[in-house]
Amino acid sequence: MNNNYYAILMAGGVGSRFWPVSTADFPKQFHDMLGSGETLIQKTFSRLSKLIPTENILILTNERYNSLVLEQLPMVKQEQVLLEPAMRNTAPCILYASLKIQKMNPEAVMVVAPSDHWIEDEDEFVSNLQKCFDFCQKENALMTLGIQPTFPNTGFGYIEFDQSDANPIKKVNQFREKPNYETAKAFLEAGNFLWNGGIFIWSVESISSAFEKFQPRMNALFHKGFDSYNTAEEKQFITDHYGQAENISIDYAVMEKASNVYVLPATFDWNDLGTWGSLHEKLDKDDRNNAVVNATVILENASNNIIRSNAKKLVVIDGLDDYIIVDNENILMIYPKSKEQDIKQITERANKL
Repeated sequence: MNNNYYAILMAGGVGSRFWPVSTADFPKQFHDMLGSGETLIQKTFSRLSKLIPTENILILTNERYNSLVLEQLPMVKQEQVLLEPAMRNTAPCILYASLKIQKMNPEAVMVVAPSDHWIEDEDEFVSNLQKCFDFCQKENALMTLGIQPTFPNTGFGYIEFDQSDANPIKKVNQFREKPNYETAKAFLEAGNFLWNGGIFIWSVESISSAFEKFQPRMNALFHKGFDSYNTAEEKQFITDHYGQAENISIDYAVMEKASNVYVLPATFDWNDLGTWGSLHEKLDKDDRNNAVVNATVILENASNNIIRSNAKKLVVIDGLDDYIIVDNENILMIYPKSKEQDIKQITERANKL
């Protein structure tokens, strides 16, 4: 294990498109969404610890999830859990964690990874990550792992890389916003576009320079607390100052502005598990393409459905095609898979009842 390797595990999201299983009190990263025996955050932590010392993995999450993190990752100490007192998107929390790491080890290289993605070939993931770490130790680079697109997805941002670059690690031309369907098709046909999976790699020196250059106000705000980081005074500083940071993503704050951005096209299977439909893709299915989790079922004229129950109850379905059927405590949802992007709005309406 290389003691200069660190990870920032992002675990603060609410996962509202997985309602009613994923809720603000108990979001999807703390659920065993695929029936694998491990929750998503446990799988991610285990995967990262194949390359990174356990004590060098920091978990960024909201204050309300502190006990869930410690319960599900008993090998983690409280000081490894960084608690956001306010929701401020990804740039402020990454800067905060990076400064903590810089104070611990100025030679550090780190990966920033979401805690709720599904990666099957973990050895290939580790191999890809090692290549990125090797590159970032030698170069002043901000790196990302780009995901090979398998269809014209309109739900992801894209990374356009230099088509003339014959190296395995490509120079990034630009980040592109979530496209419409026609634009996404054109991206796939061009051959030099990858999905932005939100996995970033850089040295502490490179990311510090980038924040200093592109986000001077935010950088100054968090640098005020540098002496307090990794001491008993840190919590009070973060409580007092974190909410003053701009609500902005790392993509907008740094990656889209920098010229030293590189991408390694990933060679592992990846699924962001962002919706019930993406979960349906990863689960085992019957001969009519129905996926069943934690339920006993009798199905007649039913196809392309995902059926989940927490009570291991008998579920009887006749005549439904392409539906999400979720029975979770006091909520039963029967919803067309084609409208799954609207579940976020349904969640907001349900919370007002």
